[in-house]
Amino acid sequence: MSISMLLISLLCLPLLGALINGLYGKHLSKGISGGIGTATVAISFLIVLTFFGQISEPVKVTLFRLIHLDSFDINVSFLIDQLSVWMALIITGIGTLIHLFSMGYMKHDEGYYKFFTYLNLFIFAMLLLVLGSNYFVLFFGWEGVGICSFLLIGFHYSDPIKGISNSLAARKAFVMNRIGDAGLVFAAFMLLNTFHTLEFDGIAQMVKEGGVEGISMNSILIIAITLCLFLAATGKSAQIPLFTWLPDAMAGPTPVSALIHAATMVTAGIYMVTRSNFLFELAPYAKDVMLYIGIATSLVAAFMALRQNDIKKVLAYSTVSQLGLMVVALGLGAYTVAIFHVTTHAFFKALLFLGSGSVIHGMSDEQDIRMMGGLRKIMPITHLTFLIGTLAISGFPLLSGFYSKDEIIGHLFAENPMLYGVIMFSVVLTAVYMFRLYFLTFHGEFRGTAHQKDHAHESPISMTLPLMVLAVLSVFGGLLNLPGLFLHQGAHWLNHYLSGAAGLGLIEHPEAAVNTTLLLMGVASAVSITVLIWAYITYAKQGSLAKADSNLKGWELLSSKKLYWDELYHALITKPAEWLGEQLKQVIEIKVLNAGIFGLAALTEKTGNQVRKLQNGLVSSYLFWMVIGLIMLIVSYLINTIRWN
Repeated sequence: MSISMLLISLLCLPLLGALINGLYGKHLSKGISGGIGTATVAISFLIVLTFFGQISEPVKVTLFRLIHLDSFDINVSFLIDQLSVWMALIITGIGTLIHLFSMGYMKHDEGYYKFFTYLNLFIFAMLLLVLGSNYFVLFFGWEGVGICSFLLIGFHYSDPIKGISNSLAARKAFVMNRIGDAGLVFAAFMLLNTFHTLEFDGIAQMVKEGGVEGISMNSILIIAITLCLFLAATGKSAQIPLFTWLPDAMAGPTPVSALIHAATMVTAGIYMVTRSNFLFELAPYAKDVMLYIGIATSLVAAFMALRQNDIKKVLAYSTVSQLGLMVVALGLGAYTVAIFHVTTHAFFKALLFLGSGSVIHGMSDEQDIRMMGGLRKIMPITHLTFLIGTLAISGFPLLSGFYSKDEIIGHLFAENPMLYGVIMFSVVLTAVYMFRLYFLTFHGEFRGTAHQKDHAHESPISMTLPLMVLAVLSVFGGLLNLPGLFLHQGAHWLNHYLSGAAGLGLIEHPEAAVNTTLLLMGVASAVSITVLIWAYITYAKQGSLAKADSNLKGWELLSSKKLYWDELYHALITKPAEWLGEQLKQVIEIKVLNAGIFGLAALTEKTGNQVRKLQNGLVSSYLFWMVIGLIMLIVSYLINTIRWN
């Protein structure tokens, strides 16, 4: 089969699954409905594996020309290269496991077939985003992901208890992402006006050759374009200040959280900046902005996670913090390192979210870790896999997160040792809140209700199998990009693989000296192991428990209240916007629009009343007006005759 046909099949399969479930899912059994949704994504994964084995040079496939003008063309075309294939592997691979998990997790939900419809649409939109060869196609995938996230976050909008909050969370995600999306639109128009194309490879080639008016190192135009692109990434990848939607997105079912946080939506911004690296390399100022915002986001989110007690909220703030680390890598120009951490993060974060879903499922929908404890004996598979995910994200030696984090902080150490110290503090906080979460959930005495204790159980194989696969990937995922310290041949495999991507133009970062590498790895290992020992003594041995909200003071209260960030937004943005809307309603809608509309209606009514008198139904009246009309015609004829003579 040709590359074009494989590409079309790859894109159409998730869309076909969404159409079948959307149109006929109500009449299908849950097993068939879920099986169709899962199978379409699994086959897509196999097609991407075919690309992975075949593609050595970038291949562009143009389906059709959308706009053809003398000044520019816009095509619906796709780029198959190492970067797009790698991202598609993550999307379809992790997506398949999440679909399989959902078959067990959602089996009692009335909207089962709708859920798989939205999941398939989500995968389709994300594939469109990463496979598009230009910003135009990327934008359609970008918006598609936003719409699907809105549908999935607010999936239980009709819930009698949480329906309103679920709908508000979905709306919040939608609105905050629209702010970022405006940046992408502005950037696309500036790119089209400057380069007369939106194709990635075309823009990269012109940047490489130089000579484009207004494009030079740190020029106003290039800074404006890159900052607009980063604004878009800030919305999708949840960076300060547009990050508060992501923790609220936990309102959606747990598989949605795993899909958004691990494999799809939040990685879109990282991918887009990486794909646009040829622009960012001309804008060191924009890279500095990314660097400092990434550091701030990582640190702030890690602090907020310290005293969260909702198992999913802890993981949500963890995602924001890890995304901050990826943005730090982008700010340093270490694009492949950012993609490496995207990869390992997809493994252990999907594992942690699905593991939390297994816990919630076994605990009769309980999410408060203060009501858990002692689950390691009740849920052994979930416990072991969750432990592996916790160790991986905490940077435990030789697990996947250890290597990807070490590369980022190693580059930062070479750039600025002081900033390295700041980011290491964030790494310490990550280990603290993750080990706190693990021990409070799985160790100690059971703290839930008698009903929860009697019904607590391990999840079925459809849910535990994805956990086991992801646990293996979380252990061995670091082998994808081992440093030269461990391998003389084949070191940094992922870096070398991605270097063949179209227009990536990667900056080569010299590898640190062996002694420096060993020192940094030793520090990271010591941090993770020390925090693990402390957490074990504190929560497992001494039996410390999470405090009640009323007993929190000082920094603990600030962490629990998320630094009052949402309250600050409400006071500075939401309330003034509501006040302004009310004033505009009173002035424009009521006094201007309503008065104008009602006035026009009254005038029309009065005019109609007067004209209606002429239509009285009397024949004599109609004959009278006919005579009047005839007289007027004769008079008009006579006047014109006299004038011409």
